[in-house]
Amino acid sequence: MNCNYLVVARHLFCLLLLSAIGPVAASADTTFPRPPGLEPNVQFWIRIYSEVDTQGGLIHDASDLRIVYDTVAFSKRQSSRSRTRQTEARKKQIAGILRQLGRGRRSGLSQESQRILALFPDDVSNRTLKKAARQVRFQLGQANKFRAGIVRSGAWRDHIKATLREMNLPIGLSSLPHVESSFTPTAYSRVGAAGLWQFTRATGRRYMRVDHVIDERLDPYAATRAAGQLLAANKLITGTWPLAITAYNHGASGMRRATRKLGTTDIETIVRRYKSRTFGFASRNFYVEFLAARQVDMNSSHYFGKLQLTPPEQHETIELPFYARSSELAEAIGVSHDQLREANPALSKLVWSEQKFIPRGYVLRMPTANLPRPLAASLEAMPAERHYAAQTPDRTHRVRRGDTLSGIAARYSTSVHQLASLNKLRSRNRIRVGQVLRLPSGGRAPRAVDPKVIAPGGVYTVRRGDSISRIATRLGMSENELLAINDLRNRNRIYPGQSLFVSASAKPATTTTARPAADERTAAIAAATTGPASADPAASKTPTRALDEPAARAAALTKQPGGERATENPFDEPTPIALAIVPETKLEAPETIDQDEAAALVDDDTRELARDLQADPADYSVRKDGTIEIQEAETLGHIAEWLDVRASRLRQLNRMRYATPLETHTRIELDFSRIDRGEFERRRLEHHRALQTVFFERFEITGTRTHVIRRGDSVWNLSRNAGIPSWLLQQYNPDLDMAALRPGAELTVPEIRRHGDS
Repeated sequence: MNCNYLVVARHLFCLLLLSAIGPVAASADTTFPRPPGLEPNVQFWIRIYSEVDTQGGLIHDASDLRIVYDTVAFSKRQSSRSRTRQTEARKKQIAGILRQLGRGRRSGLSQESQRILALFPDDVSNRTLKKAARQVRFQLGQANKFRAGIVRSGAWRDHIKATLREMNLPIGLSSLPHVESSFTPTAYSRVGAAGLWQFTRATGRRYMRVDHVIDERLDPYAATRAAGQLLAANKLITGTWPLAITAYNHGASGMRRATRKLGTTDIETIVRRYKSRTFGFASRNFYVEFLAARQVDMNSSHYFGKLQLTPPEQHETIELPFYARSSELAEAIGVSHDQLREANPALSKLVWSEQKFIPRGYVLRMPTANLPRPLAASLEAMPAERHYAAQTPDRTHRVRRGDTLSGIAARYSTSVHQLASLNKLRSRNRIRVGQVLRLPSGGRAPRAVDPKVIAPGGVYTVRRGDSISRIATRLGMSENELLAINDLRNRNRIYPGQSLFVSASAKPATTTTARPAADERTAAIAAATTGPASADPAASKTPTRALDEPAARAAALTKQPGGERATENPFDEPTPIALAIVPETKLEAPETIDQDEAAALVDDDTRELARDLQADPADYSVRKDGTIEIQEAETLGHIAEWLDVRASRLRQLNRMRYATPLETHTRIELDFSRIDRGEFERRRLEHHRALQTVFFERFEITGTRTHVIRRGDSVWNLSRNAGIPSWLLQQYNPDLDMAALRPGAELTVPEIRRHGDS
């Protein structure tokens, strides 16, 4: 028993030593509360971050982090497979001892069995010990990685804190990258999260440009602002910082479900009591990991001694006024290709292999120490023939999950008809993940911009005989881009001598382009809120109904050169985008599934869908009673199609008269006679992810503003005036009944802007 006493004594000593720092800081900080009941969890992670390095780890109980069974050490030459075998063997040994103890054996125990039994209370039950046998877990140490992360953090710490102050967010959030990436801006996770702040593609697209040319998740500066926006949105939706931080890992929708299910926002109660298939060890421990990381970060000299942090670099930035080849731009600036690449990590491999140009409007960044002269002077001296007017065309597109043919067509400035014809597609709704589509391309090199037609300051003066189409062609822009930048609602109302801005950066500060042009906003709202034509004309009372009118459809269309009517935005598809890509195999839901959770995760596909919608606070789950809560952008036609039944069957089941509107936040009963619940949830999630993917491929959220509801306001006119779809408005106001807006109520309205051309 002496060994056990030493372990307990050491643990108590650590608690006393660390409490000299931790509780003092915690008591003075009400923003990030540190409940006494979670203190053992915090101390566990402090130990992982400051004592145990990656050459070892702790074998512990997954639920009660006070119980640490053993410390494992690896040899330096040991392979990853050998390490796994070692930890698995030790876990199996400990679990066997716990099972033996769980059968009631208390006498004739080995010294090891006595030591493990002593980690539990004297009156521990056999049931508790049997349960513990199923919860033996290994946690790799992180101390050396955390130390290196603190050193690296010096490069961005000042910028992160300044950004948080500017956004009126708690400075303490600056420690979060320690948990996410150890301040490694090039880090990738197993599920595809990337960068300093570990954004997934789907969540990153809400606040940044993430595509095949630019991935701003890898830009520590752009990603920091995006992280601030996401955390602010989480706080708005969940109500507390502990929940907002947990939502960074588990999603705003997941934390809203937790608070609804338990009837509390108390983080300790949720960590201890919330049960969900998706609320696993990582989500349950995310907030306490943050608290531990913050303490070690704030007191790094105590844990690691004095460290020399990487100094921040001074940078010069400039918005590129034209498309440029990376090698030619490096030559003009006077730096190597590798130096330019290292300073601009958001640009993709396609740019550095020169299959793509660096896009116009991209904010170029270079360390001041590497510049032989200012960036502006270098660009001005760059020969005009190296100023390209358009991006090199894409030759093919590989279909990704969530793609629709209309979204692909809009992305590459072509039409659905042309894509379908070129690829011999019989149905524009039958594309599959992984399919490679040929894209129309003339194969010509993009024209160079004629610098003579643009006055200093990026202004074009309208000449006699000019038209929007002719000017856009001359400037290498799309018509809608030119209209949006200049806030022009009528393409036919221009006059000789009028000044038109050729880029958003050329406009005076008083003229903002935070929203798309009026007709594009109408198109975006129309297509982003409509789905399959409902079999029930009275299926919804939401603004979606108004968008089914011919006038609204006409507003979504704009005349293109050549006489073809096509949209200039990705929202021209009134067909069921949820079913555009549907795997042929039908998966049955396990009998033990918890239908009260967000998505009955019956396969990896559905897990990915749920993960991609983490920033969406809407509840897309089916309850145990077979009902769902109606969300924005859903009609009875949608729901019937996902169930493979007729809308009339749903009206009959819910005793709904033919003209009864379907209101958001109301619950309806479903008929699962044709498909199981898991498949229904998968289809529903696919629909909403496709809807949001298409929108966020074109636009990003830049901030929010508050609107006070006035008499006569409706979701339709509010979303139209704001230039956003109604489902996005609902996401930022998840508890507001959009069907019954009351004058005087405050509405949070997200501000958006259009991504640069790819």
